[in-house]
Amino acid sequence: QVQLVESGGGLVQPGGSLRLSCAASGFTLDLYGIGWFRQAPGKEREGVSCASSSDGFTYYTDSVKGRFTISRDNAKNTVYLQMNNLKPEDTAVYYCALAPCSSDYDAIVRRNALDAWGQGTLVTVSS
Repeated sequence: QVQLVESGGGLVQPGGSLRLSCAASGFTLDLYGIGWFRQAPGKEREGVSCASSSDGFTYYTDSVKGRFTISRDNAKNTVYLQMNNLKPEDTAVYYCALAPCSSDYDAIVRRNALDAWGQGTLVTVSS
């Protein structure tokens, strides 16, 4: 049974950092693309970042480029999202998702063409 469990969310001041973790079970992570999307209250889902399984390709939505970094530890079946210089507009529930990673990741998220996703972790950026 595929399971994705996110952790690491919380309240942080603008300019601060958080690292989200996603523990995967029920499948071998290194065979699959994996990523993160977020959903703010009253807004559509947004694909934030993803990492492919084999060729090292990564995707970042424009608003997080240079601030967020995705990484995967296949030995631990875990994927991370390091978030630096956080802004109030980053406030959302962040979800880990299983899906092919490409430059179309945001479109995949918006049409809900994901293979699986977790329960989410809340990130609040506020002073």
